Amino acid sequence: MAKIKTTYTCKECGAPHPTWEGRCSRCGAWDSLEETVVRKAAGGLGAARAVPVATKTPRQLKNVSAQDSERVRSSFPGWDTVLGEGLVKDSVTILTARPGAGKSTLLLQLAQEYAQKGLKVLYATGEESGSQIRARADRLFTAIHDHIWLLASQDMDEVEAQAHAVDADIIVIDSIQTFRLPEHPQRAGSPVQTVACTEKIMDLCKNPVKKRAALLVGHMTKADEMAGLRTLEHMVDTVLLLEGDPSEELRILRSTKNRFGATGEIGLFEMKQNGLMEVKDPSSYFTTDRKDKGIIGSAKCILREGTRMLVIEIESLVSKSFTPYPMRISENMPRDRLNTLLSVLEERAGIPLGDKNVIVRTTGNIRLTESASDLAVMMSVASSVQKKPLATDTAFVAEVGLTGELKRVSHAKQRVNELHRLGYKTILTADTGHATLKQVMQSVWGRNR
Repeated sequence: MAKIKTTYTCKECGAPHPTWEGRCSRCGAWDSLEETVVRKAAGGLGAARAVPVATKTPRQLKNVSAQDSERVRSSFPGWDTVLGEGLVKDSVTILTARPGAGKSTLLLQLAQEYAQKGLKVLYATGEESGSQIRARADRLFTAIHDHIWLLASQDMDEVEAQAHAVDADIIVIDSIQTFRLPEHPQRAGSPVQTVACTEKIMDLCKNPVKKRAALLVGHMTKADEMAGLRTLEHMVDTVLLLEGDPSEELRILRSTKNRFGATGEIGLFEMKQNGLMEVKDPSSYFTTDRKDKGIIGSAKCILREGTRMLVIEIESLVSKSFTPYPMRISENMPRDRLNTLLSVLEERAGIPLGDKNVIVRTTGNIRLTESASDLAVMMSVASSVQKKPLATDTAFVAEVGLTGELKRVSHAKQRVNELHRLGYKTILTADTGHATLKQVMQSVWGRNR
């Protein structure tokens, strides 16, 4: 007879605890322990053990076809690029975002896209009623395709049964934290239920007899991370993040894990009344069209997001501080990195910042993850301090070291070519004869700056 033991598992880090505690002793998260029932088989060392029966025969790796994974493309080039040129049929993808970012809207649009290509789509929702999904579909589409089936249920066994019943090619789960399996006593959303339901979906999708693709919605925590155990991210094939403020139109889709393509790719969308639409001209979101008129505190640079080159505008505001500790604020880059760049600017270029508040942001609120933006950030701040504008057809592309020297960046030639193609006349890099930050400033504003 099986022995039943109750333990408590942290839903943030997965650490087991013999008794309930208000705070996890491993990760320090508060109110994160959930009850877990463990069943242990009775019997000692001499207890009989079942011997597993082989159901699959291994093949030599060289004899496995690399074309076993078929891809399905949509009319959203950004979505296909992020996935690695299309959705792989025997794959499991999870999409996470803040509430209201447009996860359900995007997946419903994709369901219509794939249905129009002749694929059967099962849309399983555990959060909304069928009438709510229908209302959203009526807003998005002029006509709903016949190949979309809707299931409003939180029972994963029922999802599996209906996937077989309609012979679904693509399964949408909205969201994975709302589904449960009856054989587990934990509530929906617990680590045990979430992992078990994901395993069920994986077995369903990776069946060699009938390959399917699954698109899962995952909840996001207040720390802007996917809710639940990190195990969930390891289990699935692709992890996607949809970034964007619900009060704004722009949405950035990026991959943080992809077994079928490169990570770091992004897709750009804007939220309209009739759903998410691909952004055709990114420069309209990340730069301001000021014609030939420069403005104080604004500098341009070019970032590489995956295979895409994006010209962005960096804006700075510098003001006198009336407190002992001036503010250093930026939503687009780590505070430590901003403080480092400001220290180099003060020590190596002689720009006084000790009693100044500094605020840095990007147009479109895109993150500055590349060091290629160092020079543009520093020139933007210097422009704001000295009240001198920078030309709108000038771009800055270089990393700046602690010595104030300019460093070369990756894919420099492609960046420069793209800037030339867009009409930028002056591009200052480590390869244009400027060895230091101070030399760049003298070149732009003259020696008597």
